[in-house]
Amino acid sequence: MLIYVEYITERLLYTLDFVFTERKIPYEITNDGIQFMAAQGHKLNYSSRDFDACLQLKPASLLFEETLFKGEIQAEIFHQAECLSFDKQLDPLAAIFYVLSRMEEYNTIQTDHFQRFEAKASILFKKGWLRQPICEIWSLDFIAYLEQNWNTSLNARALRYTFQPTFDIDNTFAYAHKNKLRSQLADLKDLVYRRKSRRQDRQQVRKGLKHDPYDTFDWIEQIAQHFSETKVFWLLGNYSKLDKNLSHLNLAQQDKIKQIAKFAEIGIHASSQTQNSGQQLQIECARLSAITGYQPNSNRQHFLLLKVPQTYQMLLQNGITHDYTMGYAETTGFRAGTARSFRWFDLSKNEKTALHIHPFAYMDGTLLEYLNLSPQEAMKEIEFLHAQVQHFGGTFSFLWHNETISGYQHWAAYQEVFKACLRLGEV
Repeated sequence: MLIYVEYITERLLYTLDFVFTERKIPYEITNDGIQFMAAQGHKLNYSSRDFDACLQLKPASLLFEETLFKGEIQAEIFHQAECLSFDKQLDPLAAIFYVLSRMEEYNTIQTDHFQRFEAKASILFKKGWLRQPICEIWSLDFIAYLEQNWNTSLNARALRYTFQPTFDIDNTFAYAHKNKLRSQLADLKDLVYRRKSRRQDRQQVRKGLKHDPYDTFDWIEQIAQHFSETKVFWLLGNYSKLDKNLSHLNLAQQDKIKQIAKFAEIGIHASSQTQNSGQQLQIECARLSAITGYQPNSNRQHFLLLKVPQTYQMLLQNGITHDYTMGYAETTGFRAGTARSFRWFDLSKNEKTALHIHPFAYMDGTLLEYLNLSPQEAMKEIEFLHAQVQHFGGTFSFLWHNETISGYQHWAAYQEVFKACLRLGEV
């Protein structure tokens, strides 16, 4: 197919690549009107200019500007699927770029107490589209629109489906290997809050009479050997209110990292202190590198502390080329409208970057602590999200912690949820 546009822009190229390239649909772009009129075959006029005897889709301005869109956004049916219109111009390509680029997150004031962009502020949440990979739905609807108008098949290849368990290691151990002061203070806190079972467990673990409940690393090792896409992100920040893991110098901590690094890629779990400090991220990456012997190139922000574009720019400056933070803490779904990895487009520079964004569909704490789902309700939600990814393609990536898969304390019933989720990857 040949696509005519008045201006060839980075935004346009990025969007057409997302829609067509991985589906193996060949296309060409031109801004030469004479060449377009003379060409034979399937032609799309994606402009406001008039040409005889060819399919025309008038574009919204969004793909041909270098600014953030501040106009009116509404929803209406494009071909068979409801899509976005911009200043009353319905345009699936502009809609895909708007969601994929996370344009709505730039300069937003709709954040929670951690300064994270809130799901309820998202256009996808407002329209009820968050639990679907909507950018894939719009892509397929656009392809179906072309096929119907041209009375042909573009032979779009189905997107590949993969299954990916991921783990964040916030607290390597519940009780073991912590210094005397930390243990005494924790013991006192449990005494004040009358948490008798925790005090007993702590004492038994520290005496070597009981296995530390958070030490689930043999199981994570088995999972990594079975599912080759498994990723593990380790918190190695300085101790703070939000960052409470053991020191990177702790030998037991280092042993666990080395154990898992034999079977799965270890990425950095950038601490809360990296939110405004690229230098701190550099320090944490160096700590992980000293333990594993390789420089990490993947990351997930602790507490999902993501601010667009600042966080992503900081990651790139520190050699991180793969980020796994794209998801919400308070709800499930597809924050960027897709389950497949994609290159981040930096709207502040108006260019595609080297950073690969890897979205996740759900997090353990979202199901239990934010949504308060029963194990049965949680599994139903996981199965729904998994079916979406299986149908539309991409990676079914999900986030658990070494402590949550343990089934310890309030996670007891959820261990079966995790096991049931893993079984989905066997199909």
